[in-house]
Amino acid sequence: MPFINVETNLPASKFPEDLLKRLCSTLAAALGKPEDRMNLVVKTDLPMMIAGSSSPCLLMSLSAIGVTDTAEKNKEHSAKIFQFLKGELGLSDDRILILFYPLEPWQIGKKGTVMSFL
Repeated sequence: MPFINVETNLPASKFPEDLLKRLCSTLAAALGKPEDRMNLVVKTDLPMMIAGSSSPCLLMSLSAIGVTDTAEKNKEHSAKIFQFLKGELGLSDDRILILFYPLEPWQIGKKGTVMSFL
């Protein structure tokens, strides 16, 4: 059950529903997770700076169980995600950052319990 938060200074018009669906599909494939388990929030039009510049940029936080817990896995995920974001949004490598967070089942509440018991 991955949780993806995207923060960007790009306008909302750059993120139509079909792009969000393609992003979810790309993320699901990259992480090896079913699409119906993906949770995505995109916040646009934010005042942001990366590396001291307010040029168009994007910061993604990605939390998941079992797939973001090693440098090797995150390197593979990063390559696939960067390729998508660069192609779809026209951003360069130096304007995208991804933060990976490993989760444990007991850290996710669902249906009045935690994932450990579901």
